Amino acid sequence: MTKLTVQALEWTGSALKVLDQRQLPDTIAYDVYDDAAGVHDAIASMRVRGAPAIGIAAAYGVVLSAYRHYRDTPNQWQAKVAADMAFLAQSRPTAVNLFTALATMKTVLDKVSEQPLADLLACAKAIHADDVAANRRMGELGADLIGHAKGILTHCNTGALATGGYGTALGVIRSVRQRQDVAVFAGETRPWLQGARLTVWELAQEGIPVTLIADSAAAWLMQSGAVDWVIVGADRIAANGDTANKIGTYALAVLARQHQVKFMVVAPTTTIDWSIASGAAIDIEQRHARELLPACYHTPDSLVTAWNPVFDVTPAELITALVTERGVVMQPSLTTMEALQ
Repeated sequence: MTKLTVQALEWTGSALKVLDQRQLPDTIAYDVYDDAAGVHDAIASMRVRGAPAIGIAAAYGVVLSAYRHYRDTPNQWQAKVAADMAFLAQSRPTAVNLFTALATMKTVLDKVSEQPLADLLACAKAIHADDVAANRRMGELGADLIGHAKGILTHCNTGALATGGYGTALGVIRSVRQRQDVAVFAGETRPWLQGARLTVWELAQEGIPVTLIADSAAAWLMQSGAVDWVIVGADRIAANGDTANKIGTYALAVLARQHQVKFMVVAPTTTIDWSIASGAAIDIEQRHARELLPACYHTPDSLVTAWNPVFDVTPAELITALVTERGVVMQPSLTTMEALQ
């Protein structure tokens, strides 16, 4: 099995090393965190990003919180860890993996144990390892479905940088490339340019050729016949298959339908929020206008503002296939999604 050269998160035994993805591809720099507040900041500031990676980082944040409070306030440590967990939950509102991981860690925190710190660490490591295993499983399932594709277009970053390792949509591309040559295209993914800064860099690290396109070139690329699959990840999936993912995903799904291009979502079942019936209930994170605006407009009297949603929701009827570690759902709907429960 090929060893990945890219690692977004590394547990040192007493701290969490986080690759600062804001500095890629120019600088490879790791920040080291030894408390939950630091992990919260790493997630909120998008040093670490991607729904699975956010959940894994939060799990290790709980471990760091327990290490600190168990030592400093042994009579109140569980309450203090619970408070840190609530703080971690506020770091990013859309990625359901964050809340799934925290809920899993809470079940361990609430248990009576003679070795609570070891149990919490084991749980965090299991969340991490399970994600990597799920990614590899999804990679093979997605590659089986794609078959002999001539071209694939992906959006944002869904690889080892966004997960515990290997990746979701990028994991499928990795698995396809191990079987055959295929043209890979990556959209730049504005406004943070995760495609231009992260995806093409990560694929190059793994020796996979890739062509970068401007987001606005996707329709013309599809019209040319160069791609027959769009493959994306997800940050939250509703019970009916509606999928929240990086802003621009919905537009690609509409374009794919117009050009008879198939559309695949790849995500672990931990990304499915069974408590919501449709995408209408998904909380879409809005980031500050300054992330879009030139500095000259950052004044109280400026007449120029910006609308900066981080995600959009793709209706299930535009999705050809949802690939999970439990299997593939064709044409997701409330009925077909039941097979994953």
